[in-house]
Amino acid sequence: MAEAAEALQPVAHMVDTHCHLFLMDGEASAIAAEARAAGVSALVCVGVDRVSSERSRDLADGIAGVFATAGVHPHTASDLDAETGSAIEALLADPRVVGVGETGLDAYRALSPMEDQHRALRLHCALARETGKALVVHVREAWEDAMRILADERAERVVLHCFSGDPPAAREAAQRGYWCSFAGPVTYPKNEDLRRAAAAVPEDRLLVETDSPYLPPQPLRGRENHPANVAAVIRALAEAREDTPEAMAATTAANARAAFGLPV
Repeated sequence: MAEAAEALQPVAHMVDTHCHLFLMDGEASAIAAEARAAGVSALVCVGVDRVSSERSRDLADGIAGVFATAGVHPHTASDLDAETGSAIEALLADPRVVGVGETGLDAYRALSPMEDQHRALRLHCALARETGKALVVHVREAWEDAMRILADERAERVVLHCFSGDPPAAREAAQRGYWCSFAGPVTYPKNEDLRRAAAAVPEDRLLVETDSPYLPPQPLRGRENHPANVAAVIRALAEAREDTPEAMAATTAANARAAFGLPV
C-alpha cells in the first residue's frame, strides 16, 4: 500500500498529453481541477470522431489548461467521409485544437478494414502537413505499415501515442524525430521491455500521458483512470531512466510544449 501511495504522489508541472475527458464519469471541469491540484498544468483532450472532437474543442474553450485534438480513430476509420473530413478540418482552425488525430492503424481489433485505416491515416497526415499541428498516432500490431505510411506522407511532429514498441522501434522513431508518449502500461510489472524502450528514447523525444479513462497505472488497475494519475507514469519513467520525478516532469512538460505548441 505504501508503494502504491508513493507511485501516485503528485509532481509539479506535469502535462498529460492524451486523455478523453468526454468518456469519463463525472464533470470534466472537476476532473481537470483534480488534475491541477495534483500538479498537472495542462492536458490534451483527444477526439476520436467528429462528435468527440467537437466536444473536446468545447471543453478546451471552457476549461483553463485544457487543449484539444480533432480526428477519427482507426476503429471508426470507415466513417471518415468527405463531410466528416471537412468538419475535422474546420475544427483544426481553432487555436485551442493543438493536434490532428487520434488516427493510426489497429490490426489487433481491426474494427474498420485496414484499407480504410490506411486511407484515414494518410488523410490525417495531409491535414497535419497543412496545419503544422502535431499528428497523434495510435499503432497496435501494425508498426511496419504505420511507419511506412508516415514516411511516405513525410509526416512531421508525430506523436506515437501510448507507445508499445520495443527498444529498436523507439530508436527508429527517435531517428525520424517522432515523440514517443508513454502511458500506464509502463508501470506494469511484466512490461520490462517497454521500460527498456522508454530508456532508449532521447530526452527531448519523451512524452507522458494517461489515455484516461483507460490504462490506469499499476496501483489503480481495474479502476477508471484520471489525468492526475500521470504522476505514476512519470515516476516509472524516472526510475527506468535513473532520473528524478521532478526532472522527468520538467522534461516531458517542455517536450509537450514543443510537440503541441502549448502556451503553458
